[in-house]
Amino acid sequence: MRWDGQLLASEPESGEDSASPALPGLERAGLVRSVQTPDFEGVTFHEVLCKSALNKVPDGAKVPFTWSINPMRGCLHQCVYCFARGTHEYLDLDAGRDFDTQIVVKMNVAAVLRKELSRRSWKREPVALGTNSDPYHRAEGRYRLMPGIIGALADSGTPMSILTKGTLLRRDLPLLSLASQKVPVSIGISLALLDEDLGKHVEPGAPSARARLDLITAVRDAGMDCHVMAAPILPQLTDSRAALDDLFAALAGAGATSVTAIPLHLRGPTRNWYLTWLGENHPALLKTYRQIYGRGAYAASEYQKWLRERMTPLIEKHGLAGPPDEGPGDNPLRRAAQTHAPVKELQPTLF
Repeated sequence: MRWDGQLLASEPESGEDSASPALPGLERAGLVRSVQTPDFEGVTFHEVLCKSALNKVPDGAKVPFTWSINPMRGCLHQCVYCFARGTHEYLDLDAGRDFDTQIVVKMNVAAVLRKELSRRSWKREPVALGTNSDPYHRAEGRYRLMPGIIGALADSGTPMSILTKGTLLRRDLPLLSLASQKVPVSIGISLALLDEDLGKHVEPGAPSARARLDLITAVRDAGMDCHVMAAPILPQLTDSRAALDDLFAALAGAGATSVTAIPLHLRGPTRNWYLTWLGENHPALLKTYRQIYGRGAYAASEYQKWLRERMTPLIEKHGLAGPPDEGPGDNPLRRAAQTHAPVKELQPTLF
């Protein structure tokens, strides 16, 4: 592998001491080596061997699925509002800059998944991808973990859903189309703002809105429905009637079959990371955010009601109000999001 020249840490030979600089959390996760490459400036990839691919959703989590898969930890989309930032702390990494630049890659995830799916106890319950970190952020182009995961799920008869901002999904559309002939497959694209200047600040590593609109069209051209998760809606930044109307019009024009839109959540360390960004870029809005969120993670019920009443007629206007429950292939976060129910963070399986 041409990255060997950028090797930072590797598994020691028998009898040798490890030179690994890894934090204990990475050692527990099965670290093999850490590498850097000029293609991803400022990013370190920690390649690990996982012992489990399927994550069991904790009891009491208000989500309509029981299992998830996270091929990587951390995300190169670098969204300042990402609710999953706190999961990096399970690895003794921080939820801020480390989440953006210290990417944990489960090199053997597809092989481990096939073994887990072959167990007689496996009940072929729907599995969600994209619940904590995006499975199609830019590093997937290098590591190509998703084709093996999709193949394993389809071959085992397991329904799957994918939620992503990543246009790398386009690469796997032929494979997903074939998989949909065997099992229910749900595709969801995350797109909540069209303002490219704002997008460069709040989701600097994500594909442009235009690229994601084109991806929606490509999914539809491949013969599959495409739900859109318009989340998060940012108070005072993307919640104006004009902005929402433009967004839903663009989604409908691209061919989206339905949409769910929910306001920003500020859970765990994401709260401090986002509000720090807000104070540096839009300090006049801090007072409004304190009114909307107080000391909690979720927007006040009054704001949620106001936003829902603003969005509902616009969603209906553009023909994007799909049925509330489309069965086992339904997008995993959709039904929870429609009622603005808190979605509990999923603690990653490290071993």
